[in-house]
Amino acid sequence: MAGKSVGLEDLSVAFVMEPLAAADWLIPGPVVFCLLVGSVLLMLRKRTDLQPLIAIPALVVLCAMTLGLLAHVVVNGTVSMTMGRWLPPFGISFTVDAMGAFFAATSSLVALAAGIYGRGDVDHSGRRYGFYPFLLLIMAGVLGAFMTGDIFNLYVWFEVLLISSFGLLVLGNERAQLDGGVKYAFLNLIATTLFLIATGYLYGLFGTLNMADIAIKATELRGTAPLMTLVTLFLLAFAMKAAAFPVNFWLPASYHTPKLVVSALFAGLLTKVGIYALLRILGMLFPVEREELSFIIAIVAALTMVLGVMGALAQNDIRRAMGFLVISGIGVMMAGLALGSPAGLSGAIFYAAHSMVVMTALYFAIGIAAQLGGSFMLSSAGGLYARSAVLAFLTLMLFLSVSGLPPFSGFWPKVVLVKASLDVGAWWLAAAILVTGLLTTIAVGRIWALAYWRPANAGALEQHAAAQSLPAGAMAALAGLVVLSVGAGLWPEPVLVLAQDAALGLIDPSAYVLSVFPGEVPQ
Repeated sequence: MAGKSVGLEDLSVAFVMEPLAAADWLIPGPVVFCLLVGSVLLMLRKRTDLQPLIAIPALVVLCAMTLGLLAHVVVNGTVSMTMGRWLPPFGISFTVDAMGAFFAATSSLVALAAGIYGRGDVDHSGRRYGFYPFLLLIMAGVLGAFMTGDIFNLYVWFEVLLISSFGLLVLGNERAQLDGGVKYAFLNLIATTLFLIATGYLYGLFGTLNMADIAIKATELRGTAPLMTLVTLFLLAFAMKAAAFPVNFWLPASYHTPKLVVSALFAGLLTKVGIYALLRILGMLFPVEREELSFIIAIVAALTMVLGVMGALAQNDIRRAMGFLVISGIGVMMAGLALGSPAGLSGAIFYAAHSMVVMTALYFAIGIAAQLGGSFMLSSAGGLYARSAVLAFLTLMLFLSVSGLPPFSGFWPKVVLVKASLDVGAWWLAAAILVTGLLTTIAVGRIWALAYWRPANAGALEQHAAAQSLPAGAMAALAGLVVLSVGAGLWPEPVLVLAQDAALGLIDPSAYVLSVFPGEVPQ
């Protein structure tokens, strides 16, 4: 005889029952959109003529979506969506606060510029083997990392962006690309393995991987669980992904090998995902442990800054010099993490957004310069100012911005970080930031003097006499990013306010927790 079936009468115990507001669909929308468009482009991989015609408008739509999400977060605060309607922590949450939305919008603008630049930089073969599908896939990984509220899914999105970055790195199938790809893949897989070990360790301690749930439970476990070991593992894994000293050697060994648009995309986005993870996990989830490690993080930051710019000074290949400048900028961001104050964290967040834009633009600039001059080598470059005063002017503005000079975007976050360092008596860290700015000015001034101001030799002028026209799409992408840098320098207040809100969200995660668990507040 069949017994009476027993059903769950109150589904609200396990499921989210309220209908979603229309604006909340912007939370998963950008990631889903990237995956869908990337799939369409993959199916149309043989139609290389259609690839940019589909991808570039899609990237425009992506920018509109992420900017709309940023506006949604600014107006309504941190927003969250849990997949499958399961209540967290069982359902996987996407939780977007001011920092995640800010980074997502900035990275989408950078990706749009890369898509436009790539139309001229990537040939038929590169499109055939997946430049635009990989571009959309890498954006799915980057945006997923910025938006996820679950640490294991942070690992998953890291894997998504790494897989797509491997494909972009070897486009062209040249020997140098394969060599750089092997180094890049091997060392990033080590970092990913450390990340996975740390994630398993965290789950064993907390029994959850939801970030909001961890923020609630961390206080209870502090003093009884080996959280310092856990946080040290995360620090090492993400420092390697961000290319911080002494685990930064993979970056200059690989970033100069792929297509310029790929190098630009990597310089602008990939290391910043590592910085984002450090800010999220150490800054928000484990602030006490971060404070214990603050002096070590500050030492690493200072060494990364100074040794990175010294590496740039020693280079003859301009592409390698740019790679070392990327590393130096990572040190500036880690200085803000080491300080841990609202000013320090806001300076790091502002500088990360600045670096996304400016480092991408710098790679664009040197790529166009190489087309005009025929070489990336300073020893043979020259006469670029005579060939294109517009390019020289745009590049000079980027050089001033990366040096942290006014009135460009790199100036304000360095001012904030120097003041924050002096406020806590870390004069040596403030000195490291200022000395790095001086050395960066010398490094980029050397490049501008030799490659742009110095007259070209007669042989080079004759050899490249026909290469006088500038690629319109590439110049448009470059100019757009320069406008963003100049705009943030001349009118920094909106960016400063947004960075400050993002920093306060890390220091006090109550809004983050309440968006996932209404009624719960971390102690």
